[in-house]
Amino acid sequence: MNDMLSADQDISDDMPEDDIKRQEPRFWRDDGWTARVIKNEDDDGWAVEMILDGEDEPALVGPWTMGRNKKDPKPLDGAAFYTLVKTASEVLRRHEQQLHAMLHKSLKVRTATGRLTIKLDITPDDDHPYAMLSAYDEAEEQLAQVEVAPNFKLNAESAEKWIANEFRKPG
Repeated sequence: MNDMLSADQDISDDMPEDDIKRQEPRFWRDDGWTARVIKNEDDDGWAVEMILDGEDEPALVGPWTMGRNKKDPKPLDGAAFYTLVKTASEVLRRHEQQLHAMLHKSLKVRTATGRLTIKLDITPDDDHPYAMLSAYDEAEEQLAQVEVAPNFKLNAESAEKWIANEFRKPG
C-alpha cells in the first residue's frame, strides 16, 4: 500500500519540471516549447517569447495582444500557442538553413577538361576553426581537397586560381 499516492501528493512530483504540461494565461509549456507573455521593455504593451526546451535564448519574441481592458495581456490559449509553435519552428528552420548556407558553399567552374564543382565546407570550432576546399569532376569524383582558413572567400576568381595552381593550398 506504500505505492499509492496520498491525497496531497501530485503525480507530477516525480516528473522533471520541463516535462510538465502547463497551461496558464501567461505561461504555456507543451510539446517541447514554452510560451511566456512578458512585459514589453520597449513600450507599455506586452510581448510573447517562445523557447525551445533545452535552449537558453528564445527562438521567437514578438508583440502580444492587449486584453479587453487595454491594460493586461490577452490570455494564451491552445490555438495561439500552436500558431506560435509553428512560427517559432519556422524561424529555427530558416536559421538552420542560413547557417548551413554560410558554412557550406559550392560553385561550378568550366575548365578545358570539363565542368568542376568547387566546395568550401567551414567547421566553426572555438579552438581550431578551419575549412576544407575541395574539387569534384562531373562524375562527382573528388579530385582534390585542402585545408584553408575559415575566412577563405570562395568565388569564381579564387576557384579558378586554385585550379590553375593545380589544387595546391592557396597562400
